Amino acid sequence: MPTPPPEDEATPEEATPRPREYSIDELAAETRVPSRTIRFYQSKGALMAPEIRGRVAFYGDKHRDRLKLIAQLQDKGLRMDAISDLAAGLDKGELDLAEFFGVEAQLQTSWANDRPRTVTEDELYDLAGTKRAGLLADLQRTRLVERKGEVFLLHSPALLAVAMKLEAAGVDPDLGIAASEVLRKHLSRAAKDLVELFVKRADDFLGDRDAAETVGILRPVGMEAVRVLFGRVMEGELRALFESGKLTKLPRKTKKAAKPEGALSALKKRLGK
Repeated sequence: MPTPPPEDEATPEEATPRPREYSIDELAAETRVPSRTIRFYQSKGALMAPEIRGRVAFYGDKHRDRLKLIAQLQDKGLRMDAISDLAAGLDKGELDLAEFFGVEAQLQTSWANDRPRTVTEDELYDLAGTKRAGLLADLQRTRLVERKGEVFLLHSPALLAVAMKLEAAGVDPDLGIAASEVLRKHLSRAAKDLVELFVKRADDFLGDRDAAETVGILRPVGMEAVRVLFGRVMEGELRALFESGKLTKLPRKTKKAAKPEGALSALKKRLGK
């Protein structure tokens, strides 16, 4: 006959804690998500349905954890339809959450290595490489920088460097900004089309790699491809401009003629005086 366990020792069944159960009001209190919002998430498919016993709906820890995940995804800027699709993938076992956040981390990494920063006036002058009169006004007018009290918000240190190189070549800030808007317009469309193409053909190249690893590999390749292709296209356009003869019609600055030297000055130079 088996010896019964001591009174102060729990059986294995008793040692295993039972999963917690919540009513919708208790779940709302636990997660600080209003009951009506919980029902809304259920209606959108982002939150799994509760267990119904009799006329009472019971929620568990998986519902609590899902609500935390929904809040986290909303903080990252995902819309509800995207969250619902992600939740459906999780529930069907078609999506690995660690892989998803790995891709998200890759996407958060700057492709251009160019982040906004706040700088003092002296730091801004140092980055610009000049203290010319009117520089601060020009940079604010073209929205490269924005004054925030005693400091400046520099939206793009890299574009500031480009703008100053263009200015050194004689291109004023307004023309530089207009050129950047042309690039932004066409590159935005190109980037959208490329993303759609790669998503559509993902099965052709992912192989054994996960999406996060693939994005990490494609980032430098994509940047190099843009540099090379843009360079070649610009070469073609400039060659066409030259062959069209339009270069001859561009305005040219006339050089000022040197003042003729007087006879006495010329004689002094020859004598080394």
